Amino acid sequence: MLRATEGIVLTSVPYGEADSIVTFFTSEYGLLKVFAKSPRKTKSRFGSALEPLTHDRIAFWGKENTALPRLTQADIIYPHQRLREEFVCYLKVSELVEMTIGLLPEMEPHGELFSILLKALKQLETDRLSYRRYLFYKVKLLSLSGFLPRLSGCARCGKSGSSFYFQDGSIICDGCLGSKGFTYRVELSLGAISVFERIRLWQWDMLDRLVPSQRLVDELERMLNLHIRYTIDKDIKTNTFITATRCGRGGGRREERREEERRGGSASPQTPPQGDSSP
Repeated sequence: MLRATEGIVLTSVPYGEADSIVTFFTSEYGLLKVFAKSPRKTKSRFGSALEPLTHDRIAFWGKENTALPRLTQADIIYPHQRLREEFVCYLKVSELVEMTIGLLPEMEPHGELFSILLKALKQLETDRLSYRRYLFYKVKLLSLSGFLPRLSGCARCGKSGSSFYFQDGSIICDGCLGSKGFTYRVELSLGAISVFERIRLWQWDMLDRLVPSQRLVDELERMLNLHIRYTIDKDIKTNTFITATRCGRGGGRREERREEERRGGSASPQTPPQGDSSP
């Protein structure tokens, strides 16, 4: 069966001497892995259509439930080449790609999220470090995949609080915690919770109204990254690399990180270990 759709190239893994396994995020089929014949040869018919982040119109062939259909055509709609040319921007977008692959099942349509990612990539080409776009996509990814953390109140009684517990995926107030509290948590400021709730409820075209401080952005992004890591039960390799890169930029950046840890309401979280949800 021959099928066609639009897709964004997320990853391309070499297979054999010249073939590749390519993962697309598509408008109609969600995450889609396909087998591409000889795309790494000089005269490949795919050309640069399989470069990371390229928006393509693709056709693929295979039985309805086949695990790895064959890519038959890929025509570039928009290359997003500038995103690959800026190292820091490419790292940040790669983080979104890795999270998308980790949280979404294959062959499950996510048209709304596909549209959001496409808008984000286009916007980031002109505003490459727009932290609002990264945060917005992460929140919507968690929401549409069913793993959105609850920050609006305690998951058990609804009262407000500031302690986010990874095991519950929610804020738990002191009254509901009991004598046997959970270990792996992060403290959040009211400002960070407010920013999160606005992003959760707002649409893309409302995002320019939101201008949070860098402190609140860092605080919220740190919590989201740890929550995603805990949810998929493995490290986000790109995030680990970004953190290591920042730590290697000299004393100024290290002092900045120490200052982040001293901020009220945004204490450094106790990182949840992989595969351990026990209190």
